[in-house]
Amino acid sequence: MCGIAGILHTGGQQVDESLLAAMNDMQLHRGPDAGDYLVEHQIGLAHRRLSIIDLEGSPQPMQSACGRACIVFNGEIYNFKELHEELSAKGHKFNTRGDTETILNAWLEWGEDCVHKLRGMFAFAIWDRPSKTLFMARDRLGIKPLFYTLLSSGELVFGSELKVLTRHPQFDKTLRKEAVEDYFSFGYVPDPHCIYQNSFKLMPGHTLTIKPEQKGLPEQREYWDVPVHWDHQIDEHSAPDELIERMKEAVRIRMVAEVPLGAFLSGGVDSSAVVAMMSQLQDEPVNTCAIGFDVEQFNETEFAEMVAKRYQTNHRVETVSQDDFDLIDHLAFLYDEPYADSSAIPTYRVCELARKHVTVALSGDGGDELFAGYRRYNLHMHEERIRQMLPLWLRKPIFAPLGRFYPKLDWAPRFLRGKTTFQSMAMDTVEGYHNSMSILRTDERRKLFSPDYVESLNGYSSLAVFRKYGDKVAHLDPLKQTQYIDMKTYLVGDILTKVDRASMAHSLEVRVPLIDHKFVEWAFAIPSALNLSGGVGKRMFKKSLEPHLPDDVLYRPKMGFAVPLSNWFRGPLKDRLYSALLSEHMAASGFFDMNHIRTMIDQHVRNVRDYSAPLWALLMFESFYRREIGGELK
Repeated sequence: MCGIAGILHTGGQQVDESLLAAMNDMQLHRGPDAGDYLVEHQIGLAHRRLSIIDLEGSPQPMQSACGRACIVFNGEIYNFKELHEELSAKGHKFNTRGDTETILNAWLEWGEDCVHKLRGMFAFAIWDRPSKTLFMARDRLGIKPLFYTLLSSGELVFGSELKVLTRHPQFDKTLRKEAVEDYFSFGYVPDPHCIYQNSFKLMPGHTLTIKPEQKGLPEQREYWDVPVHWDHQIDEHSAPDELIERMKEAVRIRMVAEVPLGAFLSGGVDSSAVVAMMSQLQDEPVNTCAIGFDVEQFNETEFAEMVAKRYQTNHRVETVSQDDFDLIDHLAFLYDEPYADSSAIPTYRVCELARKHVTVALSGDGGDELFAGYRRYNLHMHEERIRQMLPLWLRKPIFAPLGRFYPKLDWAPRFLRGKTTFQSMAMDTVEGYHNSMSILRTDERRKLFSPDYVESLNGYSSLAVFRKYGDKVAHLDPLKQTQYIDMKTYLVGDILTKVDRASMAHSLEVRVPLIDHKFVEWAFAIPSALNLSGGVGKRMFKKSLEPHLPDDVLYRPKMGFAVPLSNWFRGPLKDRLYSALLSEHMAASGFFDMNHIRTMIDQHVRNVRDYSAPLWALLMFESFYRREIGGELK
């Protein structure tokens, strides 16, 4: 696990070595063990290393034995030994015993198709000297990040974090207007865009090929997607045994390391499943860690203890105070662009705890998207049953007025909080899911934003992000559609981003077996009726795990990794809300109706409405804006 960076001068000019080194230093936390760079006139490659395999060898940037190509690489290739044997048989030379050189020789043998051979998490860039080609690739599910931009000077700049790019003195900090709309819908800026107008994320399962003589940036090319047509049938009776064997194999290949290894154990189904598999695959106890809260409704540690006792793990727990909000500004630094998932705080803390004892940790991320575990899927399918009974032309005149005039009863029992549901019922499947998923619904965003900003969007809506993916899977049933949308948006933009930045802040490598691409290719074919049935999500997954985990872990209500935002904003953070969100630089940004922000704060503080999620989104935006823009739009 590392950090990569680079500069390609498309006009042929010499790369500035000192600037490349300074950019690379911005991600020192990603690789404290070693760092180096290589400059050859118009190309410069840089690397920060966190040593996991081949601790003394595999320095980067690494050149192929024949001298034709050079690579910088972030990630882990789990099938590198098999590839090593295959490539050696084809006559390729190896000077190291790690996975980096395997990618280099795969490039020499198969060119751009080398990505199809790789099993793992990765972001890498290869400079091919004879053809003067820069080839960049990102893993299939987007576990490892890669950012890039083309500057007005003709320099293509890339890095593992956006802060690497912003270190360049010519970086354009003009904000992308549409990204602000996206952020206040989703809580993150979805791929391939960034908060900045001319910067991009290489999308999961995509590559990019750049030649210096090209004008402008080439299109990203997709080499893999979550499968939506299947050549295998999953039988309810035989599937549990096959699921366990496939999951165990995905876990096993991620347990290879030459440094201490462990796992996160939250007490939820997914992390517990990973720990159960690890415990059955090694003789010594698994190192596990968990974060607890001093507020009972947010604390899951008793369930983690059940799993830890069952498998006799070396379990460590630390308790986080309900007032652990000192990380707000530090999170803005870590994430580089607005990021509104408040569980970034406990995620940061659990990575901090894990790094005291291990260098590699396995996590259970991705299970909810793959097996339909989120509560929102059940609610969405209730709505979908009504959509299927009543055509849109009939639903719209009935539910649209109800959604418009029904009050937002945050304080009421759940069955009376119908405003969002009524709105969604007047929409089709994709728009309804977008409405339910948004931090602020479309009508709420229009109240938050200034009229001038709304006009500048020229009709753009964040719904376009969901439409793009929804259109690709319109032939699937509604549950599979929403799972696919989440895997392309929420999983990569929120969950995996959160874990990458939090873990790398502590130089901790996190591996994610439940989204091993071969496991996904098999498991995403599980029929929706076996994933969600009788209001129970992950039905097949939980059934498969019954011999391995207690029922109290498998079938308890989902809790989530939350923090008490609502209480913070009515107590210790109240003054900060007023001072930060009503500041001069927020007003000067031109994005917001400042009177509406004041109303939101006032109503939340008086307990009239629960605006905790949008207020947190605003607070994180303010912290980013103050730090990166300095209160002025550039």
